[in-house]
Amino acid sequence: MAYENPAEYIQHHLSNLTFGKHPELGWKIATSSEVPAMGFNAIHVDSMFWATSLGLLFCFIFGRAARRATSGVPSKLQCAIEMVIEFIDKTVKEVFHGRTASIAPMALTIFVWVFLMNLMKLMPVDLIPYTLEVVFGIGYQKVAATTDPNVTLGMAAFVLIMVVALSIKVKGWGFLKELSFTPFNHWLFIPVNLFMEIVGLIAKPISLGLRLFGNMYAGEMIFLLIALMFSAGLLFWPLAGGLQFIWAVFHILVITLQAFIFMVLTIVYLAMAQEDH
Repeated sequence: MAYENPAEYIQHHLSNLTFGKHPELGWKIATSSEVPAMGFNAIHVDSMFWATSLGLLFCFIFGRAARRATSGVPSKLQCAIEMVIEFIDKTVKEVFHGRTASIAPMALTIFVWVFLMNLMKLMPVDLIPYTLEVVFGIGYQKVAATTDPNVTLGMAAFVLIMVVALSIKVKGWGFLKELSFTPFNHWLFIPVNLFMEIVGLIAKPISLGLRLFGNMYAGEMIFLLIALMFSAGLLFWPLAGGLQFIWAVFHILVITLQAFIFMVLTIVYLAMAQEDH
């Protein structure tokens, strides 16, 4: 479609394909102006689709490699997956001082899944949205799920659940005592301690989710701004193409680093959950 100005182009590419219940129009695929009226009764269909699809892709690739693993000469895929598994297993053992039987697979899932979602940012910004619009008439499509705060904060909420569950499993009622008597070890300060500890407990996963979202969203914005240069005329095409390539190469490091940071901080929070003050 044609865009009247750069702001409309950027806004369109940063809008999710949203399905929800409009108070007047009922359940429908929303335009950007209808989304606020849907409130909580809205689902970002594109984020859900790409996040789920990439999660299934991860399971398929690693499951296929596991079934075909051999003690003889390994395939290139097996070598690559073994390197990733060994690296993550080593990282978990260095950070988490306890049984890692369930922590390591969780860390592997987080790293690979977040990496795959981040990797979608390297797709040309107009390729999938334009194709879906021409072929299926789908007006909005964000393919990088980690540029959606609902996805990153959803994963962060799951991290919070794991932290609380592990704390209760390891400490039992001692977890409540820890919240009530830290940092001031006196019963008069229990309300103050509970407020500070609960706020700190919730702030950790929220900052975890917002950090991932902020970095991916900023990178997406730069890709879109560079893409706008193609509309300035043939003279700017070589410059725009060069900048896109340079930023994409640099972003390979960014998307890998952000997946690693999300994984490591999750392990750190879980390690802290099982330790006594």
